[in-house]
Amino acid sequence: MKKFLIILVSLVIMGYLVFAVFYFRNSSKNQLCTRFEVLIKDSSENRFVHADDIIRLVKNKDLYPVGKQMDEVNTLDIQTAIMTNKLVKSAEVYSTSNGSVIANIYQRSPILRVISDTEGDFYIDKNREIMPTSSRFTVYVPIATGDISKEFAKDKLYDFAKFLYENPDWDAWIEQIVVRKNGKVELIPRAGDFRILLGTLDNYPAKLAKFALFVKKGLNIVGWNRYSEINLSFDNQVVCTKK
Repeated sequence: MKKFLIILVSLVIMGYLVFAVFYFRNSSKNQLCTRFEVLIKDSSENRFVHADDIIRLVKNKDLYPVGKQMDEVNTLDIQTAIMTNKLVKSAEVYSTSNGSVIANIYQRSPILRVISDTEGDFYIDKNREIMPTSSRFTVYVPIATGDISKEFAKDKLYDFAKFLYENPDWDAWIEQIVVRKNGKVELIPRAGDFRILLGTLDNYPAKLAKFALFVKKGLNIVGWNRYSEINLSFDNQVVCTKK
């Protein structure tokens, strides 16, 4: 008798679980979406993307979920639509049991801004990819100007900008990177009324180290306003042009 009761209770519990699974599954399918929440997860670092931008984009794609039954909401389609915004690095879109659809947004992070004579204005992000600028937000990164192709920006300029990013002392020193038509690079420092002629971007760590030694043993002694140009492109020497 006791064994029979155990079996009976077990069958009742299993039956309830099967019923609950089908009932709540059907209930969730018939449930209306009542909320679409967009969370910009890294807004403390960058503010390129606002929640309103994402909501407007999803509406324009006719994918806005509010008012639709949950089984009609395709979170993958919403995610794909969000990723068409070139300022978005990644997006996570999912539904909840209370009738909400949540979109977690992560923005792309620039390392260099380029104002090119031929290619226009754009950023290079930390993944070596081109990203558009935004009229809403400007991030504090080095600026490169001049005769700059997108290929050069993604290659040697990216490497140089990454070096500056990883060496805050140099990053604080250099205000602007100027690229001439011959491919030679000039640096405009934040301190001092002169230009630093770097030459090509080959072996730039050694060139900058040479400049740091020159500052210590030269500029700090003779003064920062004596020269108009400081040329680092020659091996084992610094060539200066007086004002």
